[in-house]
Amino acid sequence: MDEPVPVTHWVDPLYPDAANGPAQQKRWQNLITHFEEKYGEKPIFVARSPGRVNLIGEHIDYSLYEVLPMAIAADVLIAVAVSTNPDPKHRDAAIHILNTNPRKHPAATCTVPPKGLAHIDATQHEWTNYFKAGFNGAVKLLRKEDPNFFPSKMKILVDGNVPAGGGLSSSAAFVCASALAVLRANGKEDVKKKELVELAIVSERAVGVNSGGMDQSASVFSVKGDALSVSFSPALHAEAIPFPKIEPPVTFMIAQSFVTSDKHVTAPRCYNLRVVECTLAAEMMASLLGLELHDDWGPLGRSLRGLQHAYFSKTKPNPEDPTYEQQLRVMLSMVPTLLGKEEGYDRDEIAGTLSMSVSTLEEKYMTKFPVDATRFMLGRRARHVFSEALRVIAFKRLLQDPASTSDPDLLPRLGALMNETQDSCRDIYDCSCPEIDQLCKIARDAGAYGSRLTGAGWGGCTVHLVPKAKVDNVRNAWIEKYYRVREPDITEEKLEEAVVVSEPGHGSVV
Repeated sequence: MDEPVPVTHWVDPLYPDAANGPAQQKRWQNLITHFEEKYGEKPIFVARSPGRVNLIGEHIDYSLYEVLPMAIAADVLIAVAVSTNPDPKHRDAAIHILNTNPRKHPAATCTVPPKGLAHIDATQHEWTNYFKAGFNGAVKLLRKEDPNFFPSKMKILVDGNVPAGGGLSSSAAFVCASALAVLRANGKEDVKKKELVELAIVSERAVGVNSGGMDQSASVFSVKGDALSVSFSPALHAEAIPFPKIEPPVTFMIAQSFVTSDKHVTAPRCYNLRVVECTLAAEMMASLLGLELHDDWGPLGRSLRGLQHAYFSKTKPNPEDPTYEQQLRVMLSMVPTLLGKEEGYDRDEIAGTLSMSVSTLEEKYMTKFPVDATRFMLGRRARHVFSEALRVIAFKRLLQDPASTSDPDLLPRLGALMNETQDSCRDIYDCSCPEIDQLCKIARDAGAYGSRLTGAGWGGCTVHLVPKAKVDNVRNAWIEKYYRVREPDITEEKLEEAVVVSEPGHGSVV
């Protein structure tokens, strides 16, 4: 985890076999050619960070529970050139930002004062905000290391093929690549993976989302060919989890719903609301149990994982210290008693339990990242988080069990856990949508072992564990029963984008 982001001169090792080849080589060459045409010089390097698909562990990273994502081939590339500021102590640094798709993403220039940061208006959904977020995070780190640091002038060109609003973490890939580009451009050649992830987690919150940390970890830490186990308590930790070598091999498919759900736009009633609900669930349970929570890595400073730690630090229900898994089961069992109102809680009820005024409650939990809700479904959210954390344990155990290579039921068992996650996301966490539900049902009926949403939800993409022999069946079923029904004139090119057989890809590189 403390190793530096790798530097490579070759494109081939970065991509899974299925996504490699002339197309990637051509894309990188086009980026460099486009840069030369626009700026009249060659870039000195390209920073790359990929998107991700989450296999299991949905909406629990911001409660500081372990997740199991993997990087995908789709990524963000940032070509960079640097020019010297003749008077950095007194002159602003100009950052020129171009995109290979200027119609959708118009050019911009931001000027940064010698001791200032790039201005971000989180109320405006501008594509350059993600670069600025990464830029600011990198500059803060560089100033911490050297109080006399002044940013260099930069020329950048961005190319990305991670679908925006598709649940594959295009924003995290952009912020990670941006922070990496800025660090490298300003002379930091030995960029540690962990410090890049930690600054990117905090940086993306400047765009207006209470991000948890899974997306950035998967984008940076991932190893080609493996899943990634990411944990957040007591500190950020990531380790590669190889897939069992079995025949037929483990095969994942990703299908786009083409329902765009940009969590930065819908955050007040969707993503950010869930972060607030989970935080308030932890605070409410702690208050009812007479516990004091301490600040932790959670986006709002408190988390359900912090609640679990506080409870078992004070109380030992068993004669022996319970295992982590046993602890989770105890926490889950307490939810119906402590947060049993299925209709949820309003601000007055929550403030009363926490012995604070409604205005204090809103200022503490709903001001930095505003939410749009009158009732807060705290019990439902806590039930999902604790049960999903248990599913991650079970999924990881199956992958790591040496006996799995000879277990004919391995794939159905993994698939069953994914199906349980989808059921929970749909029925308890309320983050699915009819289109996602339909894609999952079609896939299961066509032979998929497991199907679920991936990413924030409310649209975006789905991930499916599919027997290799059934890949074509599942793809054809989606085309016939979903894509052509939804869009009768859909093009072959769009269908190619809609469905991808995914293999684990490589994390960030320069």
